[in-house]
Amino acid sequence: ASCRNNAFANFSRAQALIESRLPLRIRSYDSDNGSEFINRDLIAWLHERDIEQTRSRPYRKNDQATVESRNNHVVRRHAFYYRYTADELDLLNELWELVRVKANLFTPSKKPIARESTRDGRPRRVYDRPRTPWERLKEFDDQDRAAGGPGFIPDDKREEIERTLATVNPAELVRRIHDIQDRLEDMAAPRTARLARRSGPDMAYLNKTLARIAGVEPEDNETPPADKD
Repeated sequence: ASCRNNAFANFSRAQALIESRLPLRIRSYDSDNGSEFINRDLIAWLHERDIEQTRSRPYRKNDQATVESRNNHVVRRHAFYYRYTADELDLLNELWELVRVKANLFTPSKKPIARESTRDGRPRRVYDRPRTPWERLKEFDDQDRAAGGPGFIPDDKREEIERTLATVNPAELVRRIHDIQDRLEDMAAPRTARLARRSGPDMAYLNKTLARIAGVEPEDNETPPADKD
């Protein structure tokens, strides 16, 4: 979900929208150290709902590796790298509603389950059978119910998702996503290009990148030259 800015009034509405879509209850809220997450309003909001909150260590992005990976194959893949404003807010949220259905109900993925060695001694990963996130969640729910537990998915949510699976045409879903992406690109691409021209390239970063590609030690432009006699 997208929101206008990180003010709690806007952020909480986006969070409530996400919570209403989830097929299970939130028990823990694991975030990074941004001010949109670490503030009194959000902490009080979580306490009202009896939700535990944890945070990652500063400057350790690998603490949030699962979430960070979504930035690429979910967020950037579908919304690209354009600079958006409030004008595109409704269109972005319309896009996320479609993307969540596509990613969770119609996109199977493999999970590594073991490591083994090939005949020449090289290690390789062993993956399970491709399944969608919804199929994996249902499997956990069925196992818990078979063991006498209450399960994780409320019955009404399960019926709602199964109804979506039966009524949504995946091809039409992708066409709608592409249509929104085209509209977002028409609106945001010119603005992004103007901002890039205005700010100019980051030459210090570019020089270091080119030096690494060439296999040489990048020059430190911040080091003053030695005085000459």
